[in-house]
Formats: sequence, C-alpha cells, structure tokens
Amino acid sequence: GWSRPSMRTLNPTPRPPSDPARGWPGAAISPAMSSAAMPTSDLLFAVRYLDVLIVLLAAPFVVLMGAPVLGYVAGGAAWILSRVLGVWAERWARTHKDARGQVGIGFAVLMGSAWLLGLTILLVGIKGEREDGLMAALLALVAFTVYFATTLLLRPTERNTPRP
Repeated sequence: GWSRPSMRTLNPTPRPPSDPARGWPGAAISPAMSSAAMPTSDLLFAVRYLDVLIVLLAAPFVVLMGAPVLGYVAGGAAWILSRVLGVWAERWARTHKDARGQVGIGFAVLMGSAWLLGLTILLVGIKGEREDGLMAALLALVAFTVYFATTLLLRPTERNTPRP
C-alpha cells in the first residue's frame, strides 16, 4: 500500500529557532531604533484626507462651469481650516491621560467646526449672493459626507494602530 511520507522527508532543511536573536545564520537583525521611534509612512493618508482632496481637486471644475466661486472658496477654506484644527486638536487630546478630557476636547472641536461652517455659509450668503451661500452649503455637505464615510471605514483599522 501507499504510505504517507514523514515531515522529515518533505522538509529536510532544519527550521530556524523561534527566537532569531540566538545567532542563526541569516536571522533578522533588530533595528537600531525601536519601532515606536522609527518614522512610519501613512499608507491610508489619501483615504484619510479624501474630503480635502476632493475639495481641492474640484476647484478647477467649479471655475470652468461658472459656479459661484466666492461660495466655493469660502466654504472650502472653512472646511479645510476646520479639518486642520480638528487634526491638531485630536493629536493634542491624545496627550491627555484622562478620557473625559479627550472626549471634551473632541466635542469642543466638533461644535467649533459646526459653528465655523455655519457662520461661513451665513456670511457668504449675506455678503455675496444667495447662490454663493448655497455653494458653500453644498460643498460643506459633500465634504462632510465623504469625511464621515471615510471615518467610519477607517476607525476599526485604527483602534490598535498608533499614529504620529
């Protein structure tokens, strides 16, 4: 009959020890810096800031289509400013050990961004034309929708991954 070959005949080369620091030839050399100190590239950078990228890349099309440029520029500037302040505040909140402080900072940034965008839309609609206010509101709606969707997609992957 047919007999099953042993593992020794299938894999005649010895396997390295589970701890590569024991001097096995060709073992991985440990890095000079710890992984926490080494700079890492953010592979999801474009996805994380897809909302800002869309705001910036849509600008030429807004101009070419003859859409209200004042509303687009004001809404885009307010959105990008709120995102920059949000990222800065999120990094600052991570320095707090107190969870209540982190939640408080996050809530303050959320409310500040809403007020910034709301007042921008209102002022552009009053000082410019109504179409400018509508353009700023539509831009904020699209940018927030993209931001919210990407945040929902990325949050589960970021739970255990520290970002710089």
